[in-house]
Amino acid sequence: MQTSKESQDAIHRISPDSSQEISSRFEELVGLLEEGTDRQITSHLESFHHSDLADAVGLITGGLRKRLLALVKVELDPDLLFELEDHLRHEVTDSLSPKEVAEVISEMDSDEAVQVLEDMDEEERVEILSEVPEEEREDIEVGLAYPEDTAGRRMQTDFVSVGTNWTVGQTIDYLRDEEDLPDEFFDLFVIDEDSKPLGVISLSRILRSPRPTLMSEITDETQVIVPAEMSQEEVPLLFEKYDLTTAGVVNGEGQLIGMITVDDVMEVAREEFEEDVLRLGGVGEENVDDGVIQASTKRFTWLLVNLGTAILASLVIGMFDATLEQMVALAVLMPIVASMGGNAGTQTLTITVRALAMKDLTKYNAFRTFRKELIVGFLNGCLFACLAGLITLFWFSHLENAYLLGAIIAFAMIINLVVAGVSGVALPILLEKMKVDPAVASGVFVTTITDVVGFLAFLGLASIFLL
Repeated sequence: MQTSKESQDAIHRISPDSSQEISSRFEELVGLLEEGTDRQITSHLESFHHSDLADAVGLITGGLRKRLLALVKVELDPDLLFELEDHLRHEVTDSLSPKEVAEVISEMDSDEAVQVLEDMDEEERVEILSEVPEEEREDIEVGLAYPEDTAGRRMQTDFVSVGTNWTVGQTIDYLRDEEDLPDEFFDLFVIDEDSKPLGVISLSRILRSPRPTLMSEITDETQVIVPAEMSQEEVPLLFEKYDLTTAGVVNGEGQLIGMITVDDVMEVAREEFEEDVLRLGGVGEENVDDGVIQASTKRFTWLLVNLGTAILASLVIGMFDATLEQMVALAVLMPIVASMGGNAGTQTLTITVRALAMKDLTKYNAFRTFRKELIVGFLNGCLFACLAGLITLFWFSHLENAYLLGAIIAFAMIINLVVAGVSGVALPILLEKMKVDPAVASGVFVTTITDVVGFLAFLGLASIFLL
């Protein structure tokens, strides 16, 4: 039995203010990996929470990582395997036999097992599943049968369901006696004879109700049901909107086949956030441990697209080479117009992509959003037009046409910021209708539009009024 001191130590190890202690233990781990014995390292690893140990594995490189992985896989913790980054998890599973991997996976919840298996080759996955006990294998195969990034892939097939004619007493006795229950659950599902969900009941509601009470009397029928084919990125929105801790997952016939809990949702939200950030930056799934060739390949496509759009902007400038030769001040000022438009477009683009992801921007409010960004672009354009015009007037006061030059950059600024606002809204909406992820493609095209329009407006007005 754990002593009071041991309990306090365990709590301290995972408390929010223990980052300094974790850092100290990590440094000690590195020292032991360099000079310590296997027994010393194994003993030290017992002080790590599995999440902290997964972080440590990711931070350590080279021979030290190989030694650490060789030690942790001797008695591999299923929670540790699940917490590891994908490439590290593959490194561990590749060093184990299919039977050894199957033994670890059998101890996981079905949703975690699915996530571990889904990135493996088909042949390797089949070989491992053949070693998994039949009951667990069937649960895992249900999840794997659904497409990636759907609720069906993220659901846990282990859940607790009861009939409407059960009493609270029967339910409590069942929960106490039944061994094959999920490790963690917050709600029970009430189902009919066809396994279709009729409602949910929280554990707290059950514990507060008298034993003779029928489950049908305390069932909350205002349940939120998630179709198995639903995109996983929509699930966190449902949990946030309806303040859920658990949601049932149903198949095409409306039968209850699994559940999604709030911890699953947090994981999905984190993944979607990371994915959107990477895509806005023009990269795909990349991490700091990727090799040089691998990282270069992942970034190549959008850099190539960016090269093409940059050439387009340069061609626009080339149209006004005679104008630039006659007045050097234009070459000095034109990056200001393009840069302001690019930044304004990126601001609007970021807000729009987020609104689309959160389902806050729909066909019902798209025109209002478009109109708002048009007005915002015009107002900011006027403000920065005045500022840029005054700076130009002061900067090039020695020129005869300094006032006209200031007016030209002011008008070009207004035009480009209006275009930035409009394109920052319209382009993501258009791309989404074309089934193209706006987080991936919008940035480079919005920047190109503002560059081209900025150069055209500024140099075009200059060629008309100054020369």
